[in-house]
Parts: sequence; structure tokens; C-alpha cells
Amino acid sequence: MTETPPLPTDAELEILGVLWDRGPATVREVLGTLEDDRGYTTVLKLLQIMNEKGSVTRRREGRFHVYEAAIEREPTQRALLRDLAEKAFAGSSDALVLRALSSRGASDEELEEIRGLLAGLERGGGDSR
Repeated sequence: MTETPPLPTDAELEILGVLWDRGPATVREVLGTLEDDRGYTTVLKLLQIMNEKGSVTRRREGRFHVYEAAIEREPTQRALLRDLAEKAFAGSSDALVLRALSSRGASDEELEEIRGLLAGLERGGGDSR
């Protein structure tokens, strides 16, 4: 696929999270993993829309359709962050990071990881993940 799918909606992102974590799944398996009271037909419709958008693929296995994420987690997260930075922070990455850290805080482990990322950026290596 050469064209990038549009950014996922919140509901689509929840479903992608299930598929990224567990791999290919049927509608019923996705539904069983979601922590809300959505119905089968709602999840089915969302997966059909996501298939049309190109964010998931669908294949038939016997009587069931199995859905699989067609986009990767990290590039999707990066695109969502870029979009948020542009919309809410006038494109400022530092304002986004500072607001995120000040609103939620960070564990010692997260702070250590952030220090490592910053050190990599200072060395000119960028994000090695």
C-alpha cells in the first residue's frame, strides 16, 4: 500500500491496540478484549470501516473473518503525536512534552528512559526505538 491511511479515531485506536497486542483476531475476540459495553455489530462495523481505510486487513478462515492491523503501532503513535502537537501546541514538541509530564508526572523508570532518549538526541542519534 502506498497511501497512508488517515489517523485512527479513538474507537479505531482501541481496536488497533487489541490487534497490536494480541495479533490477528475475529470480531468476537476483539469484542471480548475491549473493556466497555459495545455490541458485536458496532465492533464489526468499525472493523469494516477500518478495512476500507486500510488500517486493518481481513481474511476469511472458515466461517469467520480474521482482522489484522495493517499499520504499525509506533508510526501511528508518532503521527498522532505530530497531529496533536500541531493542533494543540502550535507545532511545539517541547510544549507537548512539558505539558504531558506536568499533568501526569513520570515514574523513576520513565524519567530514566527519557534521560536516555535525550542523551541520544544530544549525540545526534535521534530516537533509537
